[in-house]
Amino acid sequence: MSAEWRPVRQSRTHELVLERIEERVLAGELKAGDRLPPERELAPVLGVSRSALREALRVLETIGVLVAQAGRGPDAGARIVRNPDDALGRLLRLHFALGSYSLQDVLEARVVLERSSFEAAAEHAPAGGLDEAEALLARMQEPGVGVDDFNDLDTRFHVAIARSSGNQLTSTLTSAVRESVRPLILRALETAEDWPATAGALNAEHTELLRLVRAGKGAKAADLVEAHIRGFHGTLVDEKPQAGGAGEADREREADDADQAGDAPGAGDAAEAAREG
Repeated sequence: MSAEWRPVRQSRTHELVLERIEERVLAGELKAGDRLPPERELAPVLGVSRSALREALRVLETIGVLVAQAGRGPDAGARIVRNPDDALGRLLRLHFALGSYSLQDVLEARVVLERSSFEAAAEHAPAGGLDEAEALLARMQEPGVGVDDFNDLDTRFHVAIARSSGNQLTSTLTSAVRESVRPLILRALETAEDWPATAGALNAEHTELLRLVRAGKGAKAADLVEAHIRGFHGTLVDEKPQAGGAGEADREREADDADQAGDAPGAGDAAEAAREG
């Protein structure tokens, strides 16, 4: 067992274990694909209980940098991985549901990210780099595609374009931001008065977006993807907030702000204007 693993202090033990593992990752001593020592070896070297070590490992698994396999054999144990997409999407989805971010926040973040990714994809996408987006679009255009499948394919289409831009971080953030509002967008699609017409309109925009990217017309693709996002996602922002979820949390924050402002002139008007905007 390597002597480089040093004991940690006992207060907030699992957080200190996280710090120790993070130190080794930042120092380049742990890389994606590396395995951690077995719990029975690592816990005593760090000077912590196995339950505290497991708690730290569960946190790392949740944030997408570790995968743990139970049992025995060559695949058992904890292994460092790189899997940020699902973890960030889950995190943003929870914070959105709790009201940490408004629909307007998410809308503007999507616009910034996707303008950048579509413009970069038009300039940098390698030969064959857009084939995945093409295949996803073909599946979205199949007769009788259901709303749930369409929503999934739609997300993957936008992420595929972002990935072809060559910027992995932009791709990950695009996926996470889109995933954060996936349930809301799904409900909006499900309530569309004419689903075939809605799907057809969205696919017409997807088709033109892909054509522009393939043609290297990045500025036009960026403008169109902004209009595409604001056109559908924007209708969600314009809707009246419903009880619970992010809308309710937004109103609660506005009420708190108004309370803190006291009877300052215009405070109530500002909160009302924010709700209407």
